[in-house]
Amino acid sequence: MESMTPDAVTRQAFDAAVAATVLEASGVEKSYRRGIWPLRRSQQVLRGADLRLAPGEVVGLVGENGSGKSTLMKILVGALTPDAGTVSVAGKLGYCPQEPVVYERLTCDEHFELFARAYGLSADSEHRARRDLYETLGFERYAGSRADQLSGGTLAKLNLALALLPDPDVLLLDEPYAGFDWDTYLKFWQLVEQRRQAGRAVLIISHFVADEERFDRIVQLREGRTT
Repeated sequence: MESMTPDAVTRQAFDAAVAATVLEASGVEKSYRRGIWPLRRSQQVLRGADLRLAPGEVVGLVGENGSGKSTLMKILVGALTPDAGTVSVAGKLGYCPQEPVVYERLTCDEHFELFARAYGLSADSEHRARRDLYETLGFERYAGSRADQLSGGTLAKLNLALALLPDPDVLLLDEPYAGFDWDTYLKFWQLVEQRRQAGRAVLIISHFVADEERFDRIVQLREGRTT
């Protein structure tokens, strides 16, 4: 049997680590301009944040309000451009923002159809996913209801379902619990566990973590840096 040199072993370990990463952010920096001229100033929110997700990993990103959690999330999904640093994602990405991105005059069914087209899903795939998500989250009776007629809790379910629709390899959730009742909260964690078992990565942003044992890791964001 051929022996491996230390350099070869190190390289093999590095290649395995890279292959096992579905999302990686390195040295992310972001500043905002505040105020009006001539008193305008720059406020740095992120100062070199790093983050890595592996398949089947459930990670919590926590920090105080204003710590830059949502800014980092928007950079991860491509909604914001960082001032410095890199972000790479392997596979499909699903994003559940803190504020639902919905169209008031469209029904739940119409939202599924619209987002499915954006994701490039076939009609059969969209129908199956829609049926399963309605059943799992328990809001099928609102399929024909417009978004502006939904309660906050049902709107939160629709927001989550649209992020889950393409069965993403990486699911990013920004304060997903808002508006959930206890039953929906438990269903949410069942969904997260199913994704873990299927080898899907989940990142959950929150200003606090109540059920730490449900996470594989907790990442703290303080003063613009992750620890």
